[in-house]
Amino acid sequence: MDDNRTMSQLLEAPTVGYEDAIVVPEITADNFELKHGLLTLVQNKQFFGHDKEDPHAHIRYFNKITSTIKFLNIPSTSVKLMLFPFSLEVAARIWHEKEPPRSILTWDDLVSKFINKFFPPSKTTNLRNEITRFQQRFDETFYEAWDRFNDLLRACPHHGFSELHQLDTFYNALNSNDQDSLNSAAGGNFLDKMPRDCLRIIESKSKVRNSRNKPVVAKVSSSTSTPGISPDVAELKDMVKALLLEKKNQTQALTPVKAVEESCVTCGGTHSYRNCPATDGNVYRDNIQEFVSQAAVANFNQGIPVTEPQLLIKFDLPVFLPFKTIKTTKEITKTVTTKTGEIITTKLPPTNP
Repeated sequence: MDDNRTMSQLLEAPTVGYEDAIVVPEITADNFELKHGLLTLVQNKQFFGHDKEDPHAHIRYFNKITSTIKFLNIPSTSVKLMLFPFSLEVAARIWHEKEPPRSILTWDDLVSKFINKFFPPSKTTNLRNEITRFQQRFDETFYEAWDRFNDLLRACPHHGFSELHQLDTFYNALNSNDQDSLNSAAGGNFLDKMPRDCLRIIESKSKVRNSRNKPVVAKVSSSTSTPGISPDVAELKDMVKALLLEKKNQTQALTPVKAVEESCVTCGGTHSYRNCPATDGNVYRDNIQEFVSQAAVANFNQGIPVTEPQLLIKFDLPVFLPFKTIKTTKEITKTVTTKTGEIITTKLPPTNP
């Protein structure tokens, strides 16, 4: 059969394929209507699909809400199929919209797909490991430990552990004080009792919510804890700070102090420059004058005009050498050698040093 539609009609977006993934059975009852208050009640606690959310808890809550309403000649599963999409948001709603049309036919199909999507096998394995490795915390009372253990069991209802395995795991996870308390309540060895009796003893003890058996941990400078973190972390942080401070003080107390040794800037000896034998009397000054005379002769031999002897002395450190002043008269002779080898000796007027 020929298609007589125009190009514009053929390029139009299709108007089919908008069917929902959930197939709700046809309702033949008259005057059926979902009240707005019921929709609001379902939307008050929506499932977003986060990693920390429990899909089992969401199903339990949803069943509790829908169990409070009854419609004449209408199955409760049909009402659940109609209401469930309103309980989803964000990632969970996107998952529902991506499901193939008419792929969910019953309430059991919906629950199975929902749980497998947001509770994968890897999450089951992690929770089973947490249950197996459960341990009472150092600052946790018996009631708090039992409550936390039950939270793990509820988070993974398909864990597969028997009641015997659960009771044995919890008993061995307790500290010695709480184990002794259970043994005392059992009139002997707690594990010698029947599982139902053990459970009854644990339930009876867990009803006492006081903190008499809660261990007390000494606090070190708790006022310096960083705000915004849990008390346990803040307490541990203060204890570590105190240990580090104590270690630092011990290290400083044991650090040897190196003695300061004197060093002469004139000769490099291990004595003060004031006590240096090279500077006794006029020896230091005479050595300088002799060095100046030798420098003048060397300059003359190299063709440098002899005016005033120039002495370039580089000191790495400032030198302030005291010397004794002795009033004497000393005759100074200056000897100059010319280029021809002739030696000229000149006597200078006496000077006072």
